Amino acid sequence: MSHTAHIPSHRKPRRSASKMAIRAGVAGGFLSTIAMAGAAGPANAVPVTETIEMPLLTADAVTAVTQAAEATEQVALDLELQAQLQAQEDAAAAKAAKAAETAKAEADRKAEAEKKKAEEEARKRAEAAAEERASRDSERTSLSTYSSAGSSAGSTATGTATGSAATVVAFLKAQLGDAYIMGATGPNAWDCSSLVQAAYRTVGIDLPRVSQDQSLAGTQVGTSNLQIGDILYWGGAGSAYHTGVYIGDGKYLDAANPSKGVVIQDLSGYPASGAVRVL
Repeated sequence: MSHTAHIPSHRKPRRSASKMAIRAGVAGGFLSTIAMAGAAGPANAVPVTETIEMPLLTADAVTAVTQAAEATEQVALDLELQAQLQAQEDAAAAKAAKAAETAKAEADRKAEAEKKKAEEEARKRAEAAAEERASRDSERTSLSTYSSAGSSAGSTATGTATGSAATVVAFLKAQLGDAYIMGATGPNAWDCSSLVQAAYRTVGIDLPRVSQDQSLAGTQVGTSNLQIGDILYWGGAGSAYHTGVYIGDGKYLDAANPSKGVVIQDLSGYPASGAVRVL
């Protein structure tokens, strides 16, 4: 026997063929370890074992991942909400624009209707004025049938005017409704003395232009003995400030003032200071 036979052998045992080992575990997340063994070499080759360890996901990492996912989801929700709000704003703006367009169209329609109405009213007023003017022109034309001069008044305070007095009164009544404008001399606007002057011109009598001088024309008569066609004056003779013509029945016709124009009035409401007779 060998003197070394009693000594245990220190030779390493033969390893088995190459193999793969996979180890996995979870600790607060998960831990995976994969062990891979290379292919077996020659029978006497030393086996090679290689171990690859995967990163360990700790609790903090999981929390971070979760928070990142939640943040991403929140961003998506915020974007969706913004899109919804923008859509609502766009819809509201479109609705407001349409309402404004409708309101403008209605306003334009009303304005056009008002314009047409005003034009129609103006046309009617113009036609009425033309008809009235034509009527007055007809009356003025008819004055030529009266005596232009040389006939007597032939009237009383309450009777019907004849002759020259009738011509004067007819002219005056044809001007009823005309405007009063200081200094105007017709044919559509007068002051008091220009109307009296124009009326007497129709019978060939040329009176002074102003009231003061008209109050001195002809013969002074009392206001209690008036005849149709007498010239009435207010104020003193020679300093009168207004004139008109007596037309009978206690009334007179004059270009009164800017608010009244040419009108017939009652002497009892505004008694004259005096009168002159030129017919």
